[in-house]
Amino acid sequence: MLFRFDLPSRIPLFPLTGAVLMPRARIPLHVFEPRYLQMLDDTLKTDHRLIGLIQPEGAEATGGLAAIGCAGRVVSFSETDDGRQMISLRAISRFRLIEAKQGFTPYLVGEVDWSSFTRDLRENENDPAMDREALFALLRRYMAAHDLSTDWDAAAEAQDEALINSLSMVLPFSPGDRQALLESPTLADRRELLQGLIEFALHGGDNEERLQ
Repeated sequence: MLFRFDLPSRIPLFPLTGAVLMPRARIPLHVFEPRYLQMLDDTLKTDHRLIGLIQPEGAEATGGLAAIGCAGRVVSFSETDDGRQMISLRAISRFRLIEAKQGFTPYLVGEVDWSSFTRDLRENENDPAMDREALFALLRRYMAAHDLSTDWDAAAEAQDEALINSLSMVLPFSPGDRQALLESPTLADRRELLQGLIEFALHGGDNEERLQ
C-alpha cells in the first residue's frame, strides 16, 4: 500500500465504545460533539488526514483507552444543515497506543507505535483454510437466532478479507469481543475467533459476561 505521507508518531484519537476499524476496511462515523468537530477540522488540514479510532475502558497506563486501535484516513465528509458531519474513514494501519495526552486541543492526541502492524500496509490477506460452506451455515443459524439479515449473494462474492472484516465489525458482539477481533494478528486468526464467538453465542454463551 503506497501513501503520499509518512505515518506520524502522533495522531488525534476518537474513542468510541463498540466501534472498531479492521485493516483495509471502511467505517462511517457521525461527528457532532464540538471537540470532535474541531478534531476533524484540524485533521483535514494535515497531509495524512488520519484519525485513530480506539475503544475506551482500557488500561490506566493508556489513559483509560485500549492498547490497540486502528487509524483511518478521512476519505469523505459531508455537513448536515445543523452543522454535524458524516465522515468515512478508510483503514490505514492498526497502532499500539504508547500514551494519550490532553494538550492544547479539546480532544486527546495519542503517541503511537506502528511497528507491530506492518502487515496492515500490504495487499489484502487471503485465508486458504477458510471453509466458506461451513462458515455460511454457521452464520445462517446465528442470523436466524438473532433476527438479523444480510445480502447472501454479496457475501458469497466477497473476498476473504472483506467478508471476515465486515462480519467482525457489524455483528452484535460485545466491545471486548470486537477488540479481540481487532487484535487478531492474521486474517486466519480473526476468522477462527469469529467462528468461535458465533458458536459460543449459538450455545447460549453470554459474550459480554465472558469478556467484560
